[in-house]
Amino acid sequence: DFATPRAVLTGHDYEITCAAICAELGLVISGSKEGPCLIHSMNGDLLRTLEVPERLEGPENCLRPKLIQASREGHCVIYYENGLFCVFSVNGRLQATMETDDKIR
Repeated sequence: DFATPRAVLTGHDYEITCAAICAELGLVISGSKEGPCLIHSMNGDLLRTLEVPERLEGPENCLRPKLIQASREGHCVIYYENGLFCVFSVNGRLQATMETDDKIR
């Protein structure tokens, strides 16, 4: 038997750097090297783009997501390369931000 993909997720222009699956909500959240984070359904439908406001972007004018975690309550926490944490709802609304000088792994 050969394994076949359940869905093909599209929308990123650059390599994927992080991803999270929230099986309870049927969502896949992914971030790419030079672009926004995207929310897809498990069927492969692109649902939302998680955009950080321009005022929070770094000097390189593009935030690079490093870690993503989703909760079954519908929150998505993204840690960006420059030390910025952002919390989004699964509807794409930015709910909170926090900056840190610590390196998170």
